[in-house]
Amino acid sequence: MRLAGQVLMLLAVGGCVSPGYAPISDKTRPPAKALAKTVTPAPKPEPAREGQHVVQKGDTLYAIAFQNGLDYRDLASWNNLDSPDLIKIGQVLRLTPPEGFAGTAMGVETLPLRETGLSSPQPLEEGPLLLTEPKAQRLPYSEANWAAVSGTKAAPAPVAQKPAEAPPATVANSEASSAVSADQAGWQWPASGRLIGVFGQGGGKGIDISGERRAPVLAAAPGKVVYSGDGLRGYGKMLIVKHSDEFLTAYAHNETLLAKEGDWVRGGQKIAEMGDTGSDRVKLHFEVRQYGKPLDPLKYLPERK
Repeated sequence: MRLAGQVLMLLAVGGCVSPGYAPISDKTRPPAKALAKTVTPAPKPEPAREGQHVVQKGDTLYAIAFQNGLDYRDLASWNNLDSPDLIKIGQVLRLTPPEGFAGTAMGVETLPLRETGLSSPQPLEEGPLLLTEPKAQRLPYSEANWAAVSGTKAAPAPVAQKPAEAPPATVANSEASSAVSADQAGWQWPASGRLIGVFGQGGGKGIDISGERRAPVLAAAPGKVVYSGDGLRGYGKMLIVKHSDEFLTAYAHNETLLAKEGDWVRGGQKIAEMGDTGSDRVKLHFEVRQYGKPLDPLKYLPERK
């Protein structure tokens, strides 16, 4: 009887247990929210304020200075840049000199006067009387006068020789002379089309030359390409060539740019092809800048016949 009761108790307990393994909780698994990847938004570049420029992709210091009518050296100095090439995307550049900045004007630095430590002027002490006799007589230099003063015999005057006649100019000499004068004449025209816009017309900062699409655009003078791109509003595809620390030239609205930043180009070298990017017609817009200030290109280009 006792054995039968124990059997019934075991059967009751077994009926309460469901078949299979008991679930095991995975305590090492993170919560669902923790599985989501945390993404930190990239910091947005600081917006430019008045008198500032935020460097964008494709910007160069020369292009920024060109767009704002500044000398690139001033821009580098105002922003403590060791080199015009050391600018970064998102960097904020000031376009005005810092307060109290004593900078440069057209490459000439102005410095305050320094104390020299010199004493104030004193009256001369009264000295011995000056001798007024005998009086000296000034004579022009000649062999005769020197002989009279020194007591030596004058040397005979040399016989003047007739200068040798220059040989007649040859064709080669004439060509070399014309080549030198042409080189010294200045820059050459960047395109051969018709002049359709002059400096100052409608606020223009250069001249406009019409032409056929893909007509050659030439470097007006030798120099280094310091900008090649289309990041300057209103200029389309443009090149800027630096000719010296003083002058830059710009070639805008091109169809194709054939020179890249850092290239050295010769005067007359084809650097682009004429187009209408950023313009309502096919043309070349050409500018000359001195210390960042636009000048009339016609004062630097030779006269057309």
